[in-house]
Amino acid sequence: MSTKFGPVQSKPAKPWAEACERNRAPILEVLRGAFAGATRVLEIGSGTGQHAVFFAAALPHLVWQPSDRAEHLAGIAAWRDEAGLPNLLAPLALDVDGEWPVAHYDALFSANTLHIMSWASVEHFFHGAARVLRPCGVLAVYGPFSYGGRHTAESNARFDAFLRARDPLSGVRDFEAVCALAHSHGLAFCDDHALPANNRVLTWRRSGR
Repeated sequence: MSTKFGPVQSKPAKPWAEACERNRAPILEVLRGAFAGATRVLEIGSGTGQHAVFFAAALPHLVWQPSDRAEHLAGIAAWRDEAGLPNLLAPLALDVDGEWPVAHYDALFSANTLHIMSWASVEHFFHGAARVLRPCGVLAVYGPFSYGGRHTAESNARFDAFLRARDPLSGVRDFEAVCALAHSHGLAFCDDHALPANNRVLTWRRSGR
């Protein structure tokens, strides 16, 4: 079995992905700064639920709302139930191509999602993100990106080829194209953080109007 986070190893009653364990600490260091002024966070595409538990525990000032497609909610709920964190909410069903929450959030976070979507779904992602993000709110996205059409590492080039062979509509997204799309929805680029394994965390801030 595998998820967008990579191979999943069986654990009692819960899904588990090794990649979540490897990347969570570097991502947390970025989120500490990016989400310092936030109180309510929507995680888009929570996957196994490991990130939701780790970040909610490490950032107790945040109310963390996990979400994903319906088939992933039971696994996320298993992690949440075991953790028993007061600031970690029950997961919401959210498909970026469908209905989005009516609530609004100070911050949004998404890991390893844009490259497994079609470009049309990436467009829906930013449209929905801009709608639910409060003025001056922050969006943080983790994953691999290319720059000027060039991959940052041979491993990313191989990963991109793997993705496109599996699904021609997916693939590592280009930084400039993503930023242009975000800008078209009123999201101003803030920072580009280099993380281990040739991944990045990109952040944008919604207009204050």
